[in-house]
Amino acid sequence: MSLPLKQIKSIDCKQGAVRAVRFNADGDYCMTGGSDKSLKLWNPWKGLLLKTYNGHGYEVIDCRGSCDSSHIVSGGMDKTVMVWDVSTGEPLRRYRAHAATVNAVAFNEDSSVIVSASVDGTVKLWDFKSRSKEAIQVLDEAKDSVSSVVVNDQQIVSASLDCAVRTYDIRKGIMNCDRTDASVSSVSLTRDGQCLLISCLNDTIKLLDKSNGEVLALYSGHSNSKYRIDSCLTANDSVVLSGSEDGSVFCWNLIETTITAKIPHEKHRVVHSLSSHPSANRLLTGAESKIYLWSDEDIETEDDI
Repeated sequence: MSLPLKQIKSIDCKQGAVRAVRFNADGDYCMTGGSDKSLKLWNPWKGLLLKTYNGHGYEVIDCRGSCDSSHIVSGGMDKTVMVWDVSTGEPLRRYRAHAATVNAVAFNEDSSVIVSASVDGTVKLWDFKSRSKEAIQVLDEAKDSVSSVVVNDQQIVSASLDCAVRTYDIRKGIMNCDRTDASVSSVSLTRDGQCLLISCLNDTIKLLDKSNGEVLALYSGHSNSKYRIDSCLTANDSVVLSGSEDGSVFCWNLIETTITAKIPHEKHRVVHSLSSHPSANRLLTGAESKIYLWSDEDIETEDDI
């Protein structure tokens, strides 16, 4: 089992604190949202800034690329969701319908619908193909801030600080709610779509069976009780990865639940944002003003040429 333990690149993004780092759909590029209101597009392999997108009125909290990497959606503390044309840098849509900070954004699989989750306790769906500024659906079952959202072709899964994970089957119009023992700050899907990985603010991560909410595995050893910290899986679903409030990234064997490695981030107190490469054992991490690129093998980068 190979792990992304070798640091390939370190980039000072120069946008205040990096609130989120995300690979694009094919893993060739990445995006960062900053506390300085900016959104940036990078070639992380070369450490090269490709474009800066300005238009948010306050910190950019989350960002995602579309399925064909031609658009980026972002959300932030200005309560807005924005969609950007990657090549021109121009904002194409600006949705202003949340009453509080937008914590998370996502595209559906064909990037025709945008999903946003907010501190106001709602998840909203937007028709990107239409010019309408009104949400096409509002999911308001959460009793507290919705911290994270993930989308596949049939379902939307949201995580909330009200200690619940809600799975919405859009085609059937059904919502299932799985309760846990602490506020949930991050949710992601396994590649086969059968399980949910959730981070809880009691220093635990859980693997849930999506069909019935059963806890299949529990991962602990890291520190996460204060901040919204990402967890994710490697491309082959064999390793669970999470940031930590001790300045490390923890790696667990998915099945055995044992800690297999720690990736230290020297001089950083918290590693809060992670993005796993879609097909290779590579990882992006965000801590304070920097992002780091990790791999399971040595990669020739611009510095080496």
